[in-house]
Amino acid sequence: MGELKNDIQFLPGVGPKRAALIKRELGINTLDELLHFYPFRYIDRSTIVPISSISPDVAYVQIKARVVSRNLINIKHLSVIVDDGTGTLELVFFKGVKWTWERLEPGREFIFFGKPQLFNGKLNIVHPEVDAPQDGPLSKGVLTGVYPSTEKLKSGGITGKVMCKLQSSALALCLQEIGETLPEPIIRTHGLCPLPYAIKNIHFPDDMRALELATRRLKFEELFFLQLSLLKQRYVRSSAENGIPMPRVGAAFHACYNALPYALTGAQQRVIKEIRADLSSGHQMNRLLQGDVGSGKTMVAVLSCLIAVGNGYQACIMAPTEVLAQQHFANIQKYLAPTGVSCALLTGSTSRKDRRPLLAGLASGTLDIIVGTHALIEDTVQYHALGLAVIDEQHRFGVDQRASLWNKGKGSVPPHILVMTATPIPRTLAMTLYGDLDVSVIDEMPPGRKPVQTMLIGENRLPAMYRFIREQIALGRQAFVVYPMIFINEKMEDVSNVEQGYEDILRAFPLEEGYKVAIVHGQQNTETKAFNMQAFVEGRANILVSTTVIEVGVDVPNASVMVIMSAQRFGLSQLHQLRGRVGRGAEKSYCILVRDPKTGAEALRRLELMCSTEDGFEIAEQDMKMRGPGDLEGTQQSGLPVTLNIASLAKDGLLLEEARHCAQGVLDKDPGLEQPQNASLVRELRKDKYNIKDYSNIS
Repeated sequence: MGELKNDIQFLPGVGPKRAALIKRELGINTLDELLHFYPFRYIDRSTIVPISSISPDVAYVQIKARVVSRNLINIKHLSVIVDDGTGTLELVFFKGVKWTWERLEPGREFIFFGKPQLFNGKLNIVHPEVDAPQDGPLSKGVLTGVYPSTEKLKSGGITGKVMCKLQSSALALCLQEIGETLPEPIIRTHGLCPLPYAIKNIHFPDDMRALELATRRLKFEELFFLQLSLLKQRYVRSSAENGIPMPRVGAAFHACYNALPYALTGAQQRVIKEIRADLSSGHQMNRLLQGDVGSGKTMVAVLSCLIAVGNGYQACIMAPTEVLAQQHFANIQKYLAPTGVSCALLTGSTSRKDRRPLLAGLASGTLDIIVGTHALIEDTVQYHALGLAVIDEQHRFGVDQRASLWNKGKGSVPPHILVMTATPIPRTLAMTLYGDLDVSVIDEMPPGRKPVQTMLIGENRLPAMYRFIREQIALGRQAFVVYPMIFINEKMEDVSNVEQGYEDILRAFPLEEGYKVAIVHGQQNTETKAFNMQAFVEGRANILVSTTVIEVGVDVPNASVMVIMSAQRFGLSQLHQLRGRVGRGAEKSYCILVRDPKTGAEALRRLELMCSTEDGFEIAEQDMKMRGPGDLEGTQQSGLPVTLNIASLAKDGLLLEEARHCAQGVLDKDPGLEQPQNASLVRELRKDKYNIKDYSNIS
């Protein structure tokens, strides 16, 4: 593997200065990494277009024309007029003016390629690519790759054309070295082209068919090794006899279950059976519980905790905010009333006086269930026998915080882990973010829960909306009004913000008329935020003006109206989460999406979808297709276990399932990847890219 491992600075045309820039901007250090840096789209360079047929609405054009004149307007501005016999066109250059002036002599013919635009009513092309007719496009094929770039790369001379030349040089040096990474049976079964063919044709396709074959091969390989790595971790963990055995259900479970005022849904019952099987298996449980807002995840968590208690162990439920922890505690206490099981609340604001008996109870084992925030993982908190840890809305916790819970188990045996999220995750993303976890889904809503009526309005309807909110308040209801920003951003002055919005709401709902308005946002200190939120939760405020800090966890059954200002600024899944804050009581509830006048067509499509469905999983799928998986749900998801260079979770769901099924088949036959035919898989998995840190224990 001589050339592939070489530093890119030794590639002709790079050198130390350009290498440093490429490393800094793209993270590319070796020729191997360069060859795995793929174009994100392709331009057809097969057609010469007559100048007379060019219009400003086309993306790129290629012309063959003779230089008529050149005019150096100033030292940094060169204007060149060219003619192809059908018409003339101006070409404009602001960089490399001296070199371009010398090259583009009147009378000489060139191939020019670029994007036409209108300037002062006339067409021109700014900084076209220039080739001599005998050179033509770089690739022998008709498709030219366009690579991801940055402004710093361009200003440093690494243009698209230069990147193509570097890839061409790297291929010339390394193509013979590129070895196969997949066993021959996988290549044959899945109809994949050889890896060297794929690498060559992803950069310089011979034709469209070659590009399709190369793309499929490289996407499959990327998804296959991702899933193989995740599933191998899962296999290693599940084969280890390191789980706390919990064979009994226990009297407390039955007492709680039999006292429920309603029957569990079929989905809840199914999930409890799955958890029960995990807990009694002798292996450590690592299960993700997905369930839409209001689907009954808390009830499942309580019954799971009671199984732990019934087997002589403690359980903890960790929530991301004090408000959510307090709500969980209040609900759980009601469920535990007939069981005699002890439960307490521990948060950052728990006083030292109250904290002392709690810590003593946890250490001695007299306290069965503890609910709280990240305070549960502080060094001073010692458990007598922690058997189950439930993590709610786990994406709100850092990896190290979750790892601390893992270490709270008794002796060297970790607790069982149940991760819960109310954010519906598309299947393809769940298989990747949580590919090594067992996944349960509560896909059924409890009977009697009323749908939330969702409507979309423009800002011109605000007076009517205020009248509607007054009517709801007169009936004893409450309303949320959510804004996308805290302060006005100079570049986004048209976007509603919470400070200005608070003033608007105070004017529309004055104190002297009996209205009480609270405000909550992320810039407030913890005490202020908690005080204002609690005022709304307890009904002392009619309206809560807020940013998305209320997205997760605020349970106010009396709130019947959710207003989302500048709704086009939010992702679909985030809108769905916000909508889930209402409709939690007995009364009909409403979600009003207020759009700005300049809302674009795609944003409008998102908002209309919100009005047409309440299915969180359908919304999540559409959200990922529209926005990609990177920042799904607006929750600053920490990202995927590996960086995907070419595959897309939003677009390649079927290929992901095919790759996962293939990876599972390999591990079923050879769990340790010890057979000779799998040696190439082991070599590939050793690469840093697939060295996925095993946080499955704690997330």
